[in-house]
Amino acid sequence: RSFNRQMPEEINRIVTDSISDLLLCPTDTAVQNLKNEGVQNVIQCGDIMKDAVAFYGKFSAEKSTVISDLNLTDIPFVLATIHRQENTDHLDNLSAIFNGLETIGKDVKIVLPLHPRTKKILQQRRLFHKNILFIDPVGYFDMLELIKNSILVITDSGGLQKEAFFNKKHCIIARTETEWVELVQHDFARIVGSDTKEMMDAFEYFRNKTSDFSINLFGENVGETIYCQIKDLVGIN
Repeated sequence: RSFNRQMPEEINRIVTDSISDLLLCPTDTAVQNLKNEGVQNVIQCGDIMKDAVAFYGKFSAEKSTVISDLNLTDIPFVLATIHRQENTDHLDNLSAIFNGLETIGKDVKIVLPLHPRTKKILQQRRLFHKNILFIDPVGYFDMLELIKNSILVITDSGGLQKEAFFNKKHCIIARTETEWVELVQHDFARIVGSDTKEMMDAFEYFRNKTSDFSINLFGENVGETIYCQIKDLVGIN
């Protein structure tokens, strides 16, 4: 839960959860959220995204050439993505975020796969940024390689926050809330909203920070755990 009902996906989550027969949750927080809403048949299994990152991460270096294509080999860079409507559709927010990225980009390369909506608005507003390397949207293998080779991640994406953690990278969250509160609570991520100074402060804080990413926040052997929970329900032997 983000508890932000302006997000279409938040409404979709609530509706889907209310009609589901079995809810397999990623974290203790997610379980508690559902209990608070009176939802039944809730089981914590961990986050299946963890399995996906671990599995496909073994092949991404073979499947992707994005690092060499962008001449990023052995070059420190920050991976950034900005696409949420609360950022793109509000000029003050968008300008503040990109001012922060532009300033950080004077010190270390910023690589930003550009969402079509963000690209359109930047062009309409004639907001140009010479210290940001804009690239076309990338596929999953390329994104995994960009995360793995970055020094940290700046994003307003929910999934990328976790993918950063699974790849042992700190994350700066350009939103006012996060579904993945565990990352903030354990100091792997920081929420900065659209505040330029807070983004820059978070960058300085995380850029050389050493953290123990071995902590188990999102489960182990998640796919197997989910399988064991649902096999009797659907009649699998």
